[in-house]
Amino acid sequence: MMHSFKRNRAVRALAALAALLFAFIRTPAHAADTDIRIGWQKGSVLSIVKARGVFEHALNRHGIAVRWLEFPAGPQMLEALNVGSIDLGAVGETPPVFAQAANAKLAYVGVEPAAPEGEALLVPKSSPIETLAQLKGKLIVLNRGSNVHYLLVRLLQKAHLSYDDVKVSYLKPSDAYAAFEKGDVDAWVIWDPYAAAAIAQSGARVLADGQGGVADNHQFYIAARDYADAHADALQFALARINEESLWIGGHQREAAEIVAPQIGLPVAVAQRSLSHTSYGVKALDTEAVRSQQRIADTFFNLKLVPKQIDVESAVWHPTR
Repeated sequence: MMHSFKRNRAVRALAALAALLFAFIRTPAHAADTDIRIGWQKGSVLSIVKARGVFEHALNRHGIAVRWLEFPAGPQMLEALNVGSIDLGAVGETPPVFAQAANAKLAYVGVEPAAPEGEALLVPKSSPIETLAQLKGKLIVLNRGSNVHYLLVRLLQKAHLSYDDVKVSYLKPSDAYAAFEKGDVDAWVIWDPYAAAAIAQSGARVLADGQGGVADNHQFYIAARDYADAHADALQFALARINEESLWIGGHQREAAEIVAPQIGLPVAVAQRSLSHTSYGVKALDTEAVRSQQRIADTFFNLKLVPKQIDVESAVWHPTR
C-alpha cells in the first residue's frame, strides 16, 4: 500500500511538472517581448495619436503594451533607437541617412506622403534679405541631421550657392528659436509646428519652403531592425492602427489642433495651420520613396556631411519576404 501510494504521488508530481512545462512552452518566456516603445515629438502626428488614446487602447486589446518616450527632434530619437531605448519612431528624411551612415541597425517600415510646405527657411520680420542669393555669407541655424538640413542644401543649390557660401550653426529647435528671436542669426531652417510658432509669435517671414520640387519632406516610420524582424505581426498591426489615426487627423484637423495646441503653446488656429501643411496616411515605401531617399543620402555623402556611401534599399523592411 505504501509503495502504491508513493508511486501514485510520483506519477501525480510528474504529471504536474509536465503540465507546467507544457504551459511554459506555450507561453512566451518574456510576455513583454512584443510590447512597443514609441518615440514622439510635440506637435507631430504621433503626439496626437498618443493624446487620443485610441491607438493605445487598440494595441492593449491586441496584447501589446505601449510606452511613449518624448524627443526634441529626429536625430536624438534615432540615437535612442540605435542604443535600444525605443522600437519605433517617426522622423524626417535626413535623420535616417545620418543614422544609417553611423551603422545604426534600423529599418524603414513606413512613409507618409510628401509635405513640402511643412518645413521652411525663415528670416526675421525686419530682415533685409529678400532672395535666396542674399544668404551668401550669412549665418543660418538648424538642427543638424534633421529634415531641414537637406532643405537648406537644396535651397542653396537653387540659388547657385554652395554649402560653403554660408555659415551654418547647429542648434536644437528651442535654442535656435531663442537665437533667431534675439537677432543672433540671419536665418533659421525649421519644420512645423516650430515654423508656425515663429511666424505667429515673432512675425518671421518664409523666404522659401520645400515646394516646387525642392524637397519632398517625407516623414518616415523607422523601427529597430531587431524588433521589426522578431515582431513583424505586432509591428504591422501597430502601423495599420497609426495609419487609421493619421487619416482621422487629416479629416478632423480642427479637433486635432485643439489637442496639439496646448502641447506647443500655440493658439488653436495656428496649430491648425501647421497641421494643414502635413500629409496623412502611412504606407510601405515604394520605389519612388526609396529613390528620393537615396538622392538625399548621395547628396550628403558628396558634401562629406556623412562619412560613407549608404544603400537605402538595404534598410527597407520587407516583412513578407
